[in-house]
Amino acid sequence: MYWTLKNSMKKKQPCITYIITGILIFLLLIGLDQWTKLLAVRHLKDQSPEILIPGILQLEYVENRGAAFGIFQDRIWIFLLIALLFLGAAFYVWTKMPKTKYYFPLHLILLFLTGGAVGNGLDRIFRGYVVDFVYFSLIDFPVFNVADIYVTVSAAVLILLILTKYRDDDFEFLKP
Repeated sequence: MYWTLKNSMKKKQPCITYIITGILIFLLLIGLDQWTKLLAVRHLKDQSPEILIPGILQLEYVENRGAAFGIFQDRIWIFLLIALLFLGAAFYVWTKMPKTKYYFPLHLILLFLTGGAVGNGLDRIFRGYVVDFVYFSLIDFPVFNVADIYVTVSAAVLILLILTKYRDDDFEFLKP
């Protein structure tokens, strides 16, 4: 009896550690995003752009009331509905995904994707718009923020991993 109880406790310990670590990383990502946006509001709003690398990179305050490239202007309910559906799906995948080193990159990607979605979602809920402030003037790329970086980079890494590392049978855990 003791041996069985002891072994079952060992199995649960990594799961609890995994959950707590995941929550802490998730909160840290959201905190970093919100802190940088707060700095942008305090130091860049109603100011001239701050040139970091002339002709390449600058900090410029922008209130984005749409999605990527400004689509769906002032339609907060669409973003919140999509975000809730995404977060529900992400939570489902996160709980089903095996807790092994092999899947560790996917766990991190999921945390960054959801951290970015929640970071921008909080802006939409509490401000009515998303604060953007990073601008690559070299290529005239749309102004973006830290949450956008989370989503873009993690989505690109996800695509690379699916093309190079993971195969269809690696996602059997998603089947009911």
